[in-house]
Amino acid sequence: MNIQIFGSSKSFDTKKAQRWFKERRIPFQYIDVPSKGLSPREYQSVKQKVGFEALVDTSSRAYESLYMAYITPQAQEETLLEHPELFRTPIVRNGREATVGYCPDVWSKWE
Repeated sequence: MNIQIFGSSKSFDTKKAQRWFKERRIPFQYIDVPSKGLSPREYQSVKQKVGFEALVDTSSRAYESLYMAYITPQAQEETLLEHPELFRTPIVRNGREATVGYCPDVWSKWE
């Protein structure tokens, strides 16, 4: 297994995801999304599995201040990559599989 957790240190769900993998002694790589973001290839891989809507945190302040609800889908994707604070976290990847949010029922099937 090659687990990657894309999260935010301020996110309660990110901390729960890290704890879930630590308790099962499953090694993972943690990437801080607000400071590093996702590369375009990582983004496309995750988007293919979960969809664009699942990746965007519509309740964030940045979503409102950047007028995400009022711009075209193409512009939304560009804005999402430029402003990583818009991502809903945690994004957990295992190879080609991916989840957004705290999903232990899915992760347990990866073991």
